[in-house]
Amino acid sequence: MGEEVYLSALKMPDGELLIVATDELSGFSIKKYGLRWEIETLFAYLKSNGFNFEGTHITKPERIEKLLAILTIAFCWAHKTGEWKHEQKTIEIKKHRRKAVSYFRYGLDVLRDIALNGVQQMDDFLNHIVGFLGTNALSGAGI
Repeated sequence: MGEEVYLSALKMPDGELLIVATDELSGFSIKKYGLRWEIETLFAYLKSNGFNFEGTHITKPERIEKLLAILTIAFCWAHKTGEWKHEQKTIEIKKHRRKAVSYFRYGLDVLRDIALNGVQQMDDFLNHIVGFLGTNALSGAGI
């Protein structure tokens, strides 16, 4: 059809082959794709896979901007919590060699459980916060 297409490929650590097709000749196609994939993944979690961002029906741009910032912070917190919990109890690896849940989902479930059953898990949670923020941040906050 007269269009030029350039292919880049990368063998992933698990042996799978990642192929990127683009309309520009660049040595950075895989890297650009990786950055875009991170953004796509974030928005997937903000929308249907976690926070249901689309369900808010907010239309004012300044409110959308604030909510997006808060949800992005919450995403980071949930992801870091998932990484922390994974160090304590490893996420199961399925037969297809992928984790049963993402770090985000693992962490979000932990944070949800803490919110619903707070007192029972508060010590673990506070230790996690100390690890996440560092002891200096908490001592300055009077905790």
